[in-house]
Amino acid sequence: MSEKPNLVQYDQVDEQYLNRRQLRPSAGWVLLWAMGVGAVISGDLFGWYLGIGYSGFGGLLVATGLMVTMYFCMVYTIAELSAALPHAGGFFSFTRSALGPVGGFVCGITDIVEYVITPAVIVIGIGGYINELVFPGQETVSIGYTILWWVIAYIVFVTINIIGVSLSLRMGLVFAGLAAIVLLVFYCGAVVTGSFEAENLFNVIPDKNSIGDVEHSKWFPNGIYGVFAAIPFAIWFYLAIEQLPLAAEESHDVVRDMPRALICGMFTLFALSIATLVINTGVVGAKELGTSDAPLADGFMKVFGIGSTAKVLTLLALVGLIASFHAIIYAYGRVLFALSRAGYIPRFLSLTGKQRTPYVALIAGAVVGLGCALVIQFTGDDSHVGSALLNMAVFGAVISYANVMLSYIILKIKQPDLERPYQSPLGIPGAALGLVLSLVALAATMADRQMLPAIIGVALFIVIGLIYFFAYSRFHLVASAPEEEAVLLQNAEKELL
Repeated sequence: MSEKPNLVQYDQVDEQYLNRRQLRPSAGWVLLWAMGVGAVISGDLFGWYLGIGYSGFGGLLVATGLMVTMYFCMVYTIAELSAALPHAGGFFSFTRSALGPVGGFVCGITDIVEYVITPAVIVIGIGGYINELVFPGQETVSIGYTILWWVIAYIVFVTINIIGVSLSLRMGLVFAGLAAIVLLVFYCGAVVTGSFEAENLFNVIPDKNSIGDVEHSKWFPNGIYGVFAAIPFAIWFYLAIEQLPLAAEESHDVVRDMPRALICGMFTLFALSIATLVINTGVVGAKELGTSDAPLADGFMKVFGIGSTAKVLTLLALVGLIASFHAIIYAYGRVLFALSRAGYIPRFLSLTGKQRTPYVALIAGAVVGLGCALVIQFTGDDSHVGSALLNMAVFGAVISYANVMLSYIILKIKQPDLERPYQSPLGIPGAALGLVLSLVALAATMADRQMLPAIIGVALFIVIGLIYFFAYSRFHLVASAPEEEAVLLQNAEKELL
């Protein structure tokens, strides 16, 4: 799309500017696959089960089916876009090319919300699992201990990401592999020991229908509305697989490796999500999961008893949360880096040190994420802190999903000659279906009125970002940043023609 004249202006920067903002290629497709799976695998351990209380097992199963369809549509879409536009900005890069600087910036802001808030959600899960290990069977634990675990987790894994991307990616492979093994052990143990009971799937007491005072079915104890309300929690099974294109500039062969890692990762996550939903619910019970702090740990207790085996497996389950926490810290570092390098947000955030990692962005994102968790912890209902943050992350994510699938359609129509080394087999129809489902998911995030303050907070963050953009950053963009340079070259070629 052509740029509106005088909408943005560019500052001149010297060669040293980009030299101080470089990343180091370190990943093949296996490490990328591990990073994608690792970023999401915590969704099998924490977050998804909160939807059971809204929908029952059947409602969450249907919601999961809708969302996995949306994610497959999106994954094939971004596999094509990441091969055509291989920049560290990921979604920001794609939407910048299709929707112009304002559209790109809005998508970048929503990505910041998603990737900064998601670790805050996960760290709450980490605190819950550590409490299960340190204080087994204790119903209430001092909030001081919980916050201590949060702070330690951020310090350790931000430090690892600063030390170097090669170390980060290899640790991600180890964490993702261990987490997958733990889940497989749980699945097999539940079946072999007979701990899985089908009736546990349906032990949520059905509400009464407003028409005729008739109870809903055991499959859908809250009716169709329960399915709708469960959608944000079903998303948690797959949230953050879309971060992989952020590693484009750190991939050895992005054109070949990125589509393969994205598609293999999505199929892996789909298999794990269905197994977790069915087996964990069948072992613990749908009703009980709705109030759990550590659902897989509860499952281990049911399968293996409250002994050393369950404790060891709970410790290993913690690795799954750590895998996602670690990987998404990587992600927010890259999206902040890309937006900053291009001048959309303060440029100091994109500085990289001797290890070629965006250390300023990594630290800043940790401070904001931890701050959000603490604010909600001390100003709201303690029992809803994880749920509120989850809705904030999902709200930001689905806005970016809608933007990127719309961008795919626009680029297909407006730039048919754009070189596309990989092409989605779903094409425009797949992107259109994904776009519709993402809008349904966006509406679902606003279904629970208790979560509206969190969503309003995200909306305010976007508004503040836009004010900053129109008041300052649009006059100080960096033409030589890869995301900007690609668009400017395309526009120059069109003018010559």
